[in-house]
Amino acid sequence: QLQLVESGGGLVQPGGSLRLSCAASGFTSDYYAIGWFRQAPGKEREGVSCIRSSGGSAKYADSVKGRFAISRDNAKNTVYLQMNSLQPEDTAVYYCAAVPLECRAPISDYSGIKYWGKGTLVTVSS
Repeated sequence: QLQLVESGGGLVQPGGSLRLSCAASGFTSDYYAIGWFRQAPGKEREGVSCIRSSGGSAKYADSVKGRFAISRDNAKNTVYLQMNSLQPEDTAVYYCAAVPLECRAPISDYSGIKYWGKGTLVTVSS
């Protein structure tokens, strides 16, 4: 049974940082990219970042480029999202998802993605 579990969310002041983790189990990581998505209240779910199974080059939404960094430790089956210079507009529930084969273009395309974590809440507020 494929499972994804996010952790690391919380309350942070504007300009602060958080690191989210996505621990995966029950599947062969070679066949999946891992994507981070977020959904703010009243808004559509949007893609934030994605990394291929082999690591290497990653994709980012324009809104987070230069502030967020995704990384992957296949030995631990864990993907991280380092979020710096957080702003109130980054407030959302963050989800990780197993994206079959390759990251999507655009990365907000989540059609057909079956495996999702339950999400972790990030609140950026003073």
